[in-house]
Amino acid sequence: MDQLLAMRAFARVVEAGGFTRAADSLDMPIATVSKLVRELEAHLGVSLLQRTTRRVTVTPEGQDYYTKCTRILRDLEDIDASFNLARGKPRGHLRIDVGGSTARDVLIPLLPDFVARYPDIRIDLGVSDRPVDLIGDNVDCVIRGGPLDSSSLVARQLGNAALLTCATPGYLKQYGTPAYPDELKNGHRLVSYVSSQTGRAAPFRFERRGEKTEIKVEHRVGVNESNAHLAACVAGLGIVQTFTYAAASALRDGSLVEILKAWRPAPYPFHAVYPQTRHVTHRLRVFIDWLLEVFPARLEEDKSAAKTHAKSPATRAARTG
Repeated sequence: MDQLLAMRAFARVVEAGGFTRAADSLDMPIATVSKLVRELEAHLGVSLLQRTTRRVTVTPEGQDYYTKCTRILRDLEDIDASFNLARGKPRGHLRIDVGGSTARDVLIPLLPDFVARYPDIRIDLGVSDRPVDLIGDNVDCVIRGGPLDSSSLVARQLGNAALLTCATPGYLKQYGTPAYPDELKNGHRLVSYVSSQTGRAAPFRFERRGEKTEIKVEHRVGVNESNAHLAACVAGLGIVQTFTYAAASALRDGSLVEILKAWRPAPYPFHAVYPQTRHVTHRLRVFIDWLLEVFPARLEEDKSAAKTHAKSPATRAARTG
């Protein structure tokens, strides 16, 4: 038996909550993971996991062994990292998860710089607006916007993104350009961003000189992915609220027009999030340090786009149409 491999397999089963997800994250057949755990149990002479047809639970002995073996695995990783650090070359595998428009418009354009700095770090990038289980899905770090609701996570704020309200010139010509948020209730068609976790539509939020208001109108179309949400607006389906960095290109070419600019919502915070129970490897540390260095400026690059689109002929036509 390869005891080190068996310890890693057992630890992943505990963290993933089952053999299937553990096998997927380790890129092993389920039968191999199951065999490794059985061999480990035979070697120790105790039952580490209680298996039923529906679930896998950790026995008291298994919980004790998990605590001790993960300490050993972290120590081994520290030893490897110390040699890599001595050579100035962090290496290994990073699993990062990020939302759709943030991946397309912010992170991916920046990644060539990180890859050039750290050529020995391999990145698997999961792109989805759906929340992930960092431990169970074996994800090292997620980049997410909005409030944080878990005390079991460590969060590093990366900056704030501006939000705006926009529509196509054709839509505004047909339905008119609202001057105040309440006018959205008068026959306007809204395209809402719908949470993939709760199924609820996010309200349209507005703020001006400290005055805040929310508009909750039944939407004509709801979309639960950020890139598709913006695409629905560009297609003329209605008004959206979105990140200015996501809409920047469409604002520049006149495909979209910002409305209710005096009522822009409060900036939206973004964080790099990782489990506080997980050991922070050297490769994760350099990735987060890099994010803190380059991410804030990219989030705020939308300011020039917002100024540019205000001067375009399409924008002027929409405001007078």
